[in-house]
Amino acid sequence: MRALAELLSDWGWRITGSDASPSDRQRWALARRGIDVCDGHRAENLPARADLLIYSAAVPAENPERVAARGRGMEEVSYPAMIGRLMNSRTGIAIAGTHGKSTVTALLGWILRSAGRDASLLCGAELCGMDSAGWGGRDRVLVAESCEYRRHFLQLRPQFGAVLDIEPDHFDCFRDESDAVSAYAAFVQSIPADGLLVCRGGCLGKVVERGNAQARVETFDTDRPARWTARGIESSGRQTRFDVEYEGRSWGECRLPIPGRHNVRNALAAAALAVALGVERDAVADGLSTFPGLRRRFEWLGAWRGADLIDDYAHHPTSIRAVLRTARSLFGERRVWAVFQPHQVSRTRALFREFSASLALADEVLVSPVYAAREQVEREPVELAEALAKRVRMSQGRGRFVSSLDHVVSTLETDARPGDVVVMMGAGDIEQVRDELCRRIQRNHAS
Repeated sequence: MRALAELLSDWGWRITGSDASPSDRQRWALARRGIDVCDGHRAENLPARADLLIYSAAVPAENPERVAARGRGMEEVSYPAMIGRLMNSRTGIAIAGTHGKSTVTALLGWILRSAGRDASLLCGAELCGMDSAGWGGRDRVLVAESCEYRRHFLQLRPQFGAVLDIEPDHFDCFRDESDAVSAYAAFVQSIPADGLLVCRGGCLGKVVERGNAQARVETFDTDRPARWTARGIESSGRQTRFDVEYEGRSWGECRLPIPGRHNVRNALAAAALAVALGVERDAVADGLSTFPGLRRRFEWLGAWRGADLIDDYAHHPTSIRAVLRTARSLFGERRVWAVFQPHQVSRTRALFREFSASLALADEVLVSPVYAAREQVEREPVELAEALAKRVRMSQGRGRFVSSLDHVVSTLETDARPGDVVVMMGAGDIEQVRDELCRRIQRNHAS
């Protein structure tokens, strides 16, 4: 929603909005563009003159602002329906998949921008150093992160699409993986015959089983045969170097300033899309090499009392495993802490064993109560987190439940040592821990 507000503002729209609990950072970022954000939802938040109300999936029909809008006869449009409307008159590129959506969306947007293409971007994460998750350009190309939740991506009208991965995830709207695959198959079929589908090699069979894609298909992967592949992957600090091959032939050398083998796959997907949009090879390589990274995507925050702090959005076992393996490859034998806030009771319960196995890759594990987004629950957030910490403790001896995010900070203050690596992960309000530790870093530097 923030990225959409930024994009429409760049196009000259006058935007206001509201949030149940806007963060200071979000409020500041939008205020820079002249966008006022109200704290909480009330009918009086609607301006005296307004043409359209756009709402997210978290805002129900009985929300007081939506009720007031209907009373005025104002048009209401959901977020995905609005993106579909914007794509009707543009070349839409929809990036979908269980993992990597934000990174591929941002990589492609950055490549286009670096190549002089004034495309528009809608990303679910903020680009580092830009204080922005979206922008509106004059080019007809619109790159949008596209979510499978409630099959929202079926409301889009993309000319180009990407499927990065398919794994069990949104258990509050998909019965099982087969149900999710059927949604992705419908997404793939929605891409027109003169369009392009970029798909990870291991996912292609899943979606093709449910119906053939109309569009031309390009595959990418690092672990399976594909048209776009990477060879000679080497890491040096936070930078990754690799050779790209297309259909078995050398395409060129690329460098990424972000670590992890999973990000090499993300770069391949972005490169395949950029080439299809007419970006020259050297410009693609330049864009990848200068990518600033994303906030909360293996973001190094600094050193606190001799420990390195890493912040990541990871909230699925596969992404947790990728983050912790990346930390191991970067920091060697140093002690790694995994500080995890599970996201949604349904997801934590369904993937309980997978979560415990992924977290066990760390030396020390702190688990806070589950962030119960969109769920009506009572004791489950605490009980499930306690059980997860116990399961990790039984497997590697170092799993601990912490009753609140404040206790996470006090535990780290007591037990973290110089030389440790603290990795904070989750999609809820665990940013509170990040913000508090960043304040302490700033105070240390000031003194």
